[in-house]
Amino acid sequence: MELVINGDKIDVPDTVETVDNLIQHFGLSEKVVIVEQNQIIVEKGSHQETKLCNGDKIELVHFVGGG
Repeated sequence: MELVINGDKIDVPDTVETVDNLIQHFGLSEKVVIVEQNQIIVEKGSHQETKLCNGDKIELVHFVGGG
């Protein structure tokens, strides 16, 4: 499946069917992640049931610590 993630076209495996799968695919499960799908914020409680479709525009924002 092809998604537009943070402005870049990226192919993800067909096993990535939900927002939760996408977060796991990128190794962000342990981080606080804000997800926007087609300009709509996906609430954290909906990540497991929110399906992805070919061509979806996804914005992933996570916080990076540092000093």
